[in-house]
Amino acid sequence: MTIVKEHPVNRWHTLHAVEVIRRGGIIAYATEAVFGLGCDPYNSEAVKRLLQLKQRKPEKGLILIASRFEQIERFILPLNAKTKKRIDKRWPGPTTWLLPVRPEVPHWISGGQKKIAIRITAHPQASALCETLAGPLVSTSANRHKQQAARSVMHVRRIFTNQLDYILPGKIGVQENPTEIRDAETNKVIRAS
Repeated sequence: MTIVKEHPVNRWHTLHAVEVIRRGGIIAYATEAVFGLGCDPYNSEAVKRLLQLKQRKPEKGLILIASRFEQIERFILPLNAKTKKRIDKRWPGPTTWLLPVRPEVPHWISGGQKKIAIRITAHPQASALCETLAGPLVSTSANRHKQQAARSVMHVRRIFTNQLDYILPGKIGVQENPTEIRDAETNKVIRAS
């Protein structure tokens, strides 16, 4: 299910963004509805810095995006057939699912929760980032806590001035609101889109 406009993916910009991530940097990039902030989920210092920039409490946990299911398997417990079928119907796409987290997943990602928020993105640039990185990426809206999320490169610059390591040029998808969040086991909507 692809509901984003096709935007050209600039390979050089993508490679540069991934290099910044691998060095422990924080980037901003376009997603389905808003610009997101991202970093390597395994780099605790990068995640802590990202949370400070957003003024967000670590206990809330973070969303991870990926380009393929295989990239997130190490973060989640095995899924039963019914749950897997439920999420497969909406992925790749603009649904973020709460999935049972493996106990060994670092607390700076899960927030110490029993479930982790994950999305297999259909946004071409976000997907290309994960594909080039060969793994998932932290994805949280580019804003300060409780403020409006950025919907353009210029808006990202106004919010964060020179605090980010790279802003990937790009355009958001056609969604008006951030992605829907659902509990994968119950199908309950946690955040409507």
